[in-house]
Order: sequence, then C-alpha cells, then structure tokens
Amino acid sequence: NLENATFDHIRACLALCTTATFKDDQEEKENIPFQNRSVSGDASEAAMIKFIEPILRNRGESIIEVRHINPAVYKLPFDSANKFMVHICKMQGENENKSIGHMLWMKGAPEKIWKRCTTVMLDGKERPKEKMHAEYEKGLFTLMNNGERVLGLCMKLLDTGNPEGHNFQWDGKNDKDATFDTSGFIFIGLIALMDPPRVAVPEAVKSCQKAGIQVIMVTGDHQDTAEAIAKMVGIIKDPTRRDIAAREGVPIDSIPIEHPDIGAKVICGNDLGGMTDQDLDLLLDCEQLVFARTSPADKLTIVKALQEKKFKRFKDGRAPVSVSNVVAVTGDGVNDSPALSQADIGVAMGVVGTDVAKNAADMILLNDNFASIVDGVEEGRLIFDNLKKSISYSLTSNIPELTPFLVFVVLQVPLPLTTILILLIDLGTDLLPAISLAYETKEADIMNKPPRNANVDRLVSRKLLSFSYLQIGIIQAVAGFCTYFIVLNDYGFAPRDLLFASQLFVDFANDNASGTYFPEPNDTIRATRLVVGDNEINLSECIIKDPQVCHKPDEALLHAQTAFFTAIMVVQGADILACRTRRLSIFQQGMRNKVLNFAIFQAVVIGCILAYVPPINAIGTRPIRLVHWFPPMPFFIVLLTYDEVRKFLIRLGQRAGLGNRKNIFEEYTYF
Repeated sequence: NLENATFDHIRACLALCTTATFKDDQEEKENIPFQNRSVSGDASEAAMIKFIEPILRNRGESIIEVRHINPAVYKLPFDSANKFMVHICKMQGENENKSIGHMLWMKGAPEKIWKRCTTVMLDGKERPKEKMHAEYEKGLFTLMNNGERVLGLCMKLLDTGNPEGHNFQWDGKNDKDATFDTSGFIFIGLIALMDPPRVAVPEAVKSCQKAGIQVIMVTGDHQDTAEAIAKMVGIIKDPTRRDIAAREGVPIDSIPIEHPDIGAKVICGNDLGGMTDQDLDLLLDCEQLVFARTSPADKLTIVKALQEKKFKRFKDGRAPVSVSNVVAVTGDGVNDSPALSQADIGVAMGVVGTDVAKNAADMILLNDNFASIVDGVEEGRLIFDNLKKSISYSLTSNIPELTPFLVFVVLQVPLPLTTILILLIDLGTDLLPAISLAYETKEADIMNKPPRNANVDRLVSRKLLSFSYLQIGIIQAVAGFCTYFIVLNDYGFAPRDLLFASQLFVDFANDNASGTYFPEPNDTIRATRLVVGDNEINLSECIIKDPQVCHKPDEALLHAQTAFFTAIMVVQGADILACRTRRLSIFQQGMRNKVLNFAIFQAVVIGCILAYVPPINAIGTRPIRLVHWFPPMPFFIVLLTYDEVRKFLIRLGQRAGLGNRKNIFEEYTYF
C-alpha cells in the first residue's frame, strides 16, 4: 500500500540507505524504463532503486533529490560480519532551513535487524515487537521459502532540532564504542528481491551431477532462501532437516542433525566456527550440501577443506575411497576473492563481478551464466579426448615401422620397410588423419563419465601405450609382415628361404650381373636357385610370372616394401576409425567428421600416387598388383572387430565412479 504511513519510511530508507545510482544520463533523456536502465552499484541495491525511483517520480521527486535534501553525515558500509549497512542522514523538515534531526537508516539480514529493534511500525504507529513476532516469522518464512532474498529495514531518530558538529562513529560490532545509542530501533518492514535462477541452470546442475561433479552452494543468503533456491536448481533433491520437521509437525530444533532420513544438509556459517577439521571433513561426505550466511573466512575454510579431503565415505556402507578434489569456485564480489584465489579454478562473473574478484580468479565468465561453466567442462573433456585419440593414432604406426628393422637386424631378413617409406607414412598418409581427430565431435556419453584422476589419467598413460603398441600396433605389424611375405612368395622367394638372406638382396641390388641362376642362367622364371657372390638362395615357382619381377631380388623386394607400406596404410584406416571413440561404438558415433572422411580419402590417394605414378617410383616404390591390396584387408576387419568388442565389454560393465570399481576391460584397456 503506497499510501500507508509506514511505507513513507520504507521509501525513505530505500532511497537514503543505498549508494547505487543510475549511471547513464542519455537513458534519462531517451526516457528508457527504469527497469531497463544501467546502474552503478551492487546488484541488490540496483533492484531497490529501480523499484523505488518510479514511485518517487510519481510524487515529483527522485533518489538524487532525496539524497541531496537529506545528506548523509555518516556511512557504515555493508560488512559480511555485521551483515547490515547504516546511513545517518540529516533530515530536512517542512521548512527548508530547519532540520528535524539525524535519522539512522539501516538495512541488512532480517535476523540482525530484528534483533536490534524494540518496536515495529504498523500503519505509522509503533507497537511492541513481541506482539508482532509470530507475524514477522510467518512473513519471513513465506518470502524465503519462495527463494527470495529478504532484507530487513529499520530506523531510529538519533536527535531532534538542528544539531551541528555531532561526530557519529560506530563499527557495527562493538556497541560500547559507538558515539550514539545503538538500541531501540524501529522495525519498518521487509523487502524481498527475486533473483530467479536462469532457465538453463537446473539442467546444467543435472549435467554436472551426471558428470560426477558435486555442486555445493555457498552463499551469504539466509538458510531458508538458500534451501529454496537449491531445491529449484536441483542441488537439493532429498529431504532436509526442515522438510522432516514439517513432515512430522515438530519444531526444526527437535530433529537431530544426524537423522537417518536427512539426505541434504543446509549449514549456517555460524555453525562452521564450532566445527573441528574432522567434523567438517565428515560433513563434506554429504552429496547434497548448502552453506548459508557464510563469511569470506567461511568460504575459504570450505574450499581448503575440500582440497585437503583425502577420503570419501558413503552412507550405504560402501568402503571409503580415496579422492583428490579439484575445486572450482564462482563468485562476483570482494568477499568472494579469498575463495576464488584459493580454488584450483576461480571463476569470476564478467558482467556483475568486481575488479577484485576478476583479478583473483583464473577465469572470467563473460555472460555470468552457470550453464556456460558446464559447456566449458564439456569442451575441455572433448579437447582432452581428442588429444588422446590423436596421440594414440600417431603412436600406433611406430610398431609396424620399428619391427621391420628389428627383424632385419636379428634375422637378417631383407629390409621390409625403408626409412623413406616410414617418412612417407608419418608425414604423408598419417598426418592429416591425426589432425582430423581434433575435429571429432563429442561422444554421446561425454558428460556421463566421472572426472579423471589428473595424477594418473594423463594424455600419455600406460594404458594408452598398451593400446597403441601392444594391441593395435601388434595387429598392424602382423598385417605388414603377412603382406610382405605374400608378395615375395608370389615372386618366387618363399618365407622359409628369406632368413639370413638380406646380404644377397643387397649385393644383387648393387650389381645385377653378379647373380647366377640355376639350372639355366638365362631362364630366370624357371630357375630354382640363385647365387650372388658367396651367398645363395633357393627359388620357388613364381605365382605371378612377371619377367621383370619374378626371381629378381631387387624388384621383388621393392614390390614387397611398397606392399608393406600400403598394408600399414590400410590398417591405419581401421585404426583411425577405432580411435574416433574411447567408449562408444563407431556405429553410435557415426561418420559426421567430414575432415576425417576427407583425410581417409587423401591417405588412399597419396598411397596410390606413390605406388602408381612412374616418376615417384624413383624413391623406391613400385606399382603393386591389385591382388596385393587384399592381404591386409582381413586385418582391417580383425582390428575393427577387436576394438568394437573391447568397447562393448567396457560399456557392459558398471561405469566407474566414486565407490564403483571399474570392470576388468575398462581397468586394463580403456585409454
């Protein structure tokens, strides 16, 4: 009721006990609605002056005029310990040259304001506070239960007349040191501010919880307001102490804190001071937590306790598990800066955040939207996944590239793969596919995985090396050697005869005339033995009777080396498909990565150019026959089938998380 006599005092309190101002004169000239105008000052005060300014304008006044006519002679800013602010103003009477005295205006936490008042103003008249207590509690609970931020307002006339030279001093903590009477205040009302969570926040909180991220609310608001908002956004799902008290129809104080039905806890900052480190550690085992009426010191204590926590305990009897928490803190005010600085990741609000908060933070959220943090977590997981996939793919070909040299040195088999062909693999056919994995879209379950342990699950881990080298790499090496031996066998060099024959191939390549075929020196196709210097080799019947290659060590070896190269290229095609996902099937992920699709096509084109363009053959490649493209194909299928079965068995087991053991396939093969 704007005509109520008490509202006159509320109007004055909101105008005089605030410091926020409209900051753009151009908006005033353009007559922009007050609700849409930009404000310099605290967000709560911005809401207050946007509410009260239109009312003052209808009376022919404005906040600036009211503050000018009734100048503040003393200001006690809001303090997180006091939880109230005070302005003492020299109030102008009806006669412009005469003051009615100094009026103290105070606004702050309702419980702090109510405690200092002795009377309540109703319809412009004072009444004893005790008679209005029940109505006060009912109104306060109704507002807070709707998730509204509630502030109490009070006033006191300190003196009358036109006093001069009064030195007002008070720190808000010690009443004895005040230079004026700090008792006997008049309670004039409550003001509620609705700051509803953004529409995307409940879904963002749900996504965090699915991803194994615990969301804890730490706020300076009253515990009832904090509890209501936490329920709105999904931080609290299970019954709280207040819910159980309401269900049983008893006072909340009669419900023990450790009641077995309590699934969510709302803790007041005052209670933290009486807790030991062990008590706080046990409290942090609760999955659904809200801390209300907290001070900067309380926030810092909570962050440190989370960082130092070593074990997580469970109500359902599961064995405790070791934890190493990474703590992210969001905040916008000066009071949040200690916690932002202490956190592993401090996230400041870019729109309403203070410069102090932004300087203390590691990251600034430009749109002040909590959902953007979830998007950032998702993007970070995607980048990490794609880096792992790219590294795994790149490492895999090391085995089929290295083993030919080992076999060459140990068994003296003609070198299956030259260094030039290795470079062509690493810098040619494998380069773009490895890069293309950076463009891979997220897996459908990316936000259903628990957070990784940063001390164990690094980019290059033992499991990744095992997957790349001992699993996929071995399959690729076998594919390369099978193709190599098949090609040489087709040209008359049986695998059993290749042991310790490398020198013969080298000598023949250096001097073709040094070789002698038996039984007919001029009939190479039907020859059964070849002698080169002091070395000789038995020849088998050529399956492919090409006179340029059959029983010719140099040409046959070049064809076999080119076939080894193409075999690696083929199985690397299967590897790139396998590396596209870490848990999901390739059929679930689809083939939406256009860069990767082009990379596969490009690798095949490069392979064909190297093999079939005559000028390029000078580097040691040869145009292999179509039939020699088929030996690695079964290994392509084997590799993909193995990886699909591996991922299926990983998905089949229980997803790893706090208190959940990984299944054996995830334990040893999930990279």
